[in-house]
Amino acid sequence: MGDVVQMHFTTPDYVIFALLLVASTCIGLFYALSGGRQRTTQEFLLADRSMSCLPVSLSLLATFQSAVAILGVPSEIYTYGTQYWFLGVSYFLGLLIPAHVFIPVFYRLRLTSAYEYLELRFNKTVRIMGTVTFIFQMVIYMGVVLYAPALALNAVTGFDLWGAVLAMGLVCTLYTTLGGLKAVIWTDVFQTIVMFAGQLAVIIVGAHQAGGMGQVWRKAINGSRIASLDLNPDPTERHTFWTLGVGGVFLMLALYGVNQAQVQRYLSSRTEREAVMSCYVVFPCQQVVLCLGCLMGLVMFARYGEDSPLDKGYVKTNDQMVLYFVMDVFRDLPGLPGLFVACLFSGALSTISSAFNSLATVTMEDLIRPYCPAMTEAKATLLSKGLAFAYGLVCLAMAYTASHMGSVLQAALSIFGMVGGPLLGLFCLGMFFPWANSTGAIVGLAAGLVMAFWIGIGNFVSRMAVPTTLPPIINGTAMPLPGNMTTLITLITAKPKPTGVQALYNLSYLWYSAHNSTTVVIVGLIVSLLTGPMKEKDLIPGTVFPVLGNLLFFLPEYYREILCCVTPLPHKPKAIDTHPYQMARKESNGVSHPKEEEKTEDTEREKDEDEETATPQPSCRLAHTLQETAL
Repeated sequence: MGDVVQMHFTTPDYVIFALLLVASTCIGLFYALSGGRQRTTQEFLLADRSMSCLPVSLSLLATFQSAVAILGVPSEIYTYGTQYWFLGVSYFLGLLIPAHVFIPVFYRLRLTSAYEYLELRFNKTVRIMGTVTFIFQMVIYMGVVLYAPALALNAVTGFDLWGAVLAMGLVCTLYTTLGGLKAVIWTDVFQTIVMFAGQLAVIIVGAHQAGGMGQVWRKAINGSRIASLDLNPDPTERHTFWTLGVGGVFLMLALYGVNQAQVQRYLSSRTEREAVMSCYVVFPCQQVVLCLGCLMGLVMFARYGEDSPLDKGYVKTNDQMVLYFVMDVFRDLPGLPGLFVACLFSGALSTISSAFNSLATVTMEDLIRPYCPAMTEAKATLLSKGLAFAYGLVCLAMAYTASHMGSVLQAALSIFGMVGGPLLGLFCLGMFFPWANSTGAIVGLAAGLVMAFWIGIGNFVSRMAVPTTLPPIINGTAMPLPGNMTTLITLITAKPKPTGVQALYNLSYLWYSAHNSTTVVIVGLIVSLLTGPMKEKDLIPGTVFPVLGNLLFFLPEYYREILCCVTPLPHKPKAIDTHPYQMARKESNGVSHPKEEEKTEDTEREKDEDEETATPQPSCRLAHTLQETAL
């Protein structure tokens, strides 16, 4: 039984799948022909900063819940049990910190690209390095997230592989190019509803066929699939409470704190409060999504037990198991397989469209506009649309490349996951440590990337070198991705407890982000102190979050002034251009210095001086005031 068993779509399945693509295209056309008709970069890239809390939160969720997550989480639960569910513990801090730290900084600076912040805080070189790093990871990821679900669909149902890839890629490119961020967000809302419907349908029908949820739960307990709390602190253990609950926080921060695809949604909100609330709303939604994935995995186990379709040879990889299960469960229910495939491709569409839009934004704002200050708004908008379209074509090219990667596909996913940590470290270095300078930021980012690639490639090479004569022990791992963080790659290893450098190569993937971001911060701080730390007067106001004031409350005021930025973030702006850091950002598209601004903006400077004189408080109290007003 070595060949993959293929089942086939019926006419209702094709109709439902086609309706998804048509509906997504229609939403894009609607926003292309209504409102401001995407004639300005503000409307095209930031939806005119007019979005409300609910669509933004559902869009954040859809970007997180990609097709690879929909395929990966149930097969993870089926194979290894419910230990993965404890990742939900990390969602709390992983969303609370962005809501009260990153969003206030980004929103009050009135940014378009998250990497504009790096120029305001450091310099243009750091901004370009951050932008290029982000583009590199997203381009690799786009092809994989487009190709993987299409390959699984083709293997299980015989659905034309490149027909599915082209349909998804072209539809996504069309509505992203025509409708801008507003179309991306509203299609995400629609696609999120389809995702929920598809997963719920599978769970309800599958549980009914297995004899009800009570029977599913009993079989899961008897099969040792309900995991207990594993408090093993070993960082090389793949999934424990600490790796999932603590390491997962850094993974979430890399995604929800500083990833351009998510930051852009915060910045499209009408107010800072709505942006913060979108983080709070997405928290219970994520828990529901995680529970749905876990339940689907348990229902799969109730149906197949230890005798999995993979062991029988019905499918070739873990990723194909979920689709095989869906086609098996819905064998006599025409239309429902099409609904789940629509759910699967909704995940892919939402993630890819977010990638297109965010890539067009950073390319326009970070690599083109600073060098073409005289470009008219009409030309800038047209060029942004052209960039979104071009990245769509690049995505299709990367999908073709992914089809020829073979085992290198795992390496490509690993590389993507390793880049998020250093970028998180770079933003934390600038936001929390006022004495960090641009030299420290550059060297720190380089050190973080080198460390990430060293561990990642060392892990990959060491796995390839495992002798095939040893009895294999199945051990899965997952690489964190900007739109999902749960793509599952099954690895085969058979070796004793690793030590030394080998232990570093076996570090759990959930600690990658924490390890690499910490490397950036430590190296960046050391280099900054050796090359001359930045002074308070050299910082553009609003670029440092005064968290150290609270943490170091026990120090005398003199030392607090030396160690932490005593200038808090300004209160929420009542108008767009009322704060000096916003004026600084407008000078040469973000290239400015607070001292230059003081010469040209006397009234603003006097206002700041008056405020400083009126409230000479220690930094810790100012930080406390900021935290109270962050909501």
